[in-house]
Amino acid sequence: MEPPASGAARDAVPQDQAAQNGHSEARRRLDAYTYLSAPERLEYLAIMRVFCGTLLADLAAPDVLAKLRQAGGPAAGLDADALTDRLERLVKWGNLLRSNHTVKASSISEYQRSRARYQLSKLGERIQRDADGVLAEADAAREVSNELLALVERGLRELAELVTAPGSIEPQDGLERVSTLFVQFTEFADSIRDFYAYLGQVLARYDLDSAEYQGFKELLLDYVEAITEDVAFRAPRISAALDTLWPYVPGLLTRLDAHAQGLTGLSPQGDGRLETRVQRSRGRELADWEGLRGWFNDIDGQGSQVDQLRNATLRALQSLLANAKRMLRSATGEMSRRKDLLRLARWFEEAAPQDAHDIAVAAFGLYGARHLGIPPATDEVVPAYTSWWTGPVVEVPVALRERGSRARRGRTSAVENHSAQKRRLRDEARERAAARAAAADELRSASGRFAEVRLTSAALGLLLELLATALGNAQLRRRGGTDGAGATEFDLDQAHSEDAELGIRLTVRRTAGARCVLHSVDGDLLLDDLELDVGRTSSDAADGDTKVSVS
Repeated sequence: MEPPASGAARDAVPQDQAAQNGHSEARRRLDAYTYLSAPERLEYLAIMRVFCGTLLADLAAPDVLAKLRQAGGPAAGLDADALTDRLERLVKWGNLLRSNHTVKASSISEYQRSRARYQLSKLGERIQRDADGVLAEADAAREVSNELLALVERGLRELAELVTAPGSIEPQDGLERVSTLFVQFTEFADSIRDFYAYLGQVLARYDLDSAEYQGFKELLLDYVEAITEDVAFRAPRISAALDTLWPYVPGLLTRLDAHAQGLTGLSPQGDGRLETRVQRSRGRELADWEGLRGWFNDIDGQGSQVDQLRNATLRALQSLLANAKRMLRSATGEMSRRKDLLRLARWFEEAAPQDAHDIAVAAFGLYGARHLGIPPATDEVVPAYTSWWTGPVVEVPVALRERGSRARRGRTSAVENHSAQKRRLRDEARERAAARAAAADELRSASGRFAEVRLTSAALGLLLELLATALGNAQLRRRGGTDGAGATEFDLDQAHSEDAELGIRLTVRRTAGARCVLHSVDGDLLLDDLELDVGRTSSDAADGDTKVSVS
């Protein structure tokens, strides 16, 4: 009987199922981004913008088609069938939903045009909004909302004073202050992240000329310095206000939830299988406050965002100095042929195709393909009219390909001496053979009195090896009748197995009611209805193979 499963084993299946459900949900959400990389992505963008321009409105294909033609653009030329195919694909990816709107039509043709109606899904609206933001402002330098940091400091200080005062703060006042505080902080943190991402993109360039470098130098030394100084000045004050407020945050959130539950009052509908996930407003969860505190304080030992801001500024200064050194070396003629490369690029842009090939040959030495006359294999006949492109490939030796010569270079290395390894392997094989021979002698001496002796691990292993060979090759004899369960019974004839190299032979007999107990240092083995007899082999064959004879 197997032991009962442990708690970890019982929980393995639910955990695996939960992981699979999480992966399926992640794939479903990522499928909603498919239309942004599809070949018809400009048409999909125009369709999604039509739906994003409405609120709680469901549109049929003719309505979408009319709006697309009115707006113009890549999707204006779509016909009804192509537009319907695009809409169905957006439904499949999860960007649109089929509407359950009741169709009111005055004719059959009007019903056929309007029966398939679509509306925007929440995930589709979020993705399209982010995509439009990336297309509009991805490369722009976003200003840092530095004035918001002062508002965050003042809001935290006033909130801490009100919460710690007798009677605490009024729930409605606390709700307004918390919402305002986190809107200001989120906007400030986003602007910091966007600005430093843009700054890193600019400083990674190594083609800045002197005018560009001068502009970015002033930007870094003036603007970035003002940001870091303001953050360094206000961060300790914000940390002190958060330390004062922190013990009161759980109670404050409880009072705010009791005053205004928002969407948290949504409960599972029907039998409880339909659950509604709610995304709370910023500042209504303890995790939001932990993120705010971690921005200014080092909580987990990984450094705060203020520390990362300081390190990013230092890296930006290092990149600025690297560009300065590059331009100094370029001015002295030590490196950088930027002007020459720009002139060459202009020649390529203005040249005809054949002239561009001649320029490439002159500038880079890129001549046409040169074929080497290496004969193919002797059993391979290649007609003279076979093209180089479709003909068989001939293996070119590395020496010939790299140096143009078949001669070997360098001295031939001496053959490695493996005598020590061979001697070690022979010793190990000799020790294994001696251990097996000793195990065979132990089994022969213990034959007939297995219940009285305790076998070593090697002897028990050899016995089990012989027993498995004998039972695996034994023949079973069918009895005449069947047992009570309806299954046919079999008798086991005598089975033999022997190892001529060790001179040992095992005979297995089936005897009803017999009990053979094997004691060893690894445990006891009970064999029911079997009798074992160990003796010497009948022949002195020395071919080293295990022979099995079955009577």
